[in-house]
Amino acid sequence: MSNEQSNAALKLFIVLSRAHKVIHESTNYFFQENGLNPTEFAVLELLYHKGKQPLQQIGNKILLASGSITYVVDKLEARGYISRVSSETDRRVTFAEITTAGITFMDEIFPRHEEQLVELMSALSNEEKQIVIDLVKKLGLSIKDLSN
Repeated sequence: MSNEQSNAALKLFIVLSRAHKVIHESTNYFFQENGLNPTEFAVLELLYHKGKQPLQQIGNKILLASGSITYVVDKLEARGYISRVSSETDRRVTFAEITTAGITFMDEIFPRHEEQLVELMSALSNEEKQIVIDLVKKLGLSIKDLSN
């Protein structure tokens, strides 16, 4: 490995880490202002956009350990934002489903979250955003390939 490769890799790591940190902190602050943690928002957002989901699959879809899902679902259910629904075809499967109160809540906060993301990413043109998406996706897939 050349010194140039090493320097570029280290610089990319720092730049990606700093960008992630700023975006993460900004969105986490928004979630906290609205009484949620990032995981609770992720579960609500999944159910809001994709409909009811088997509890066993939510963790994989939002990249969270399955043990934490029960805790998050319990909290959201206690607030009236989601409910558990038993499968009609398989008694072993329970779904999480967003409630009317959860939909109303997300109808209010999701557009504001979306506006925040647009603002956070506004330094890039749409073409630049697509280039970053393609490059970061390429990087992520190559790392996944390396770890297999």
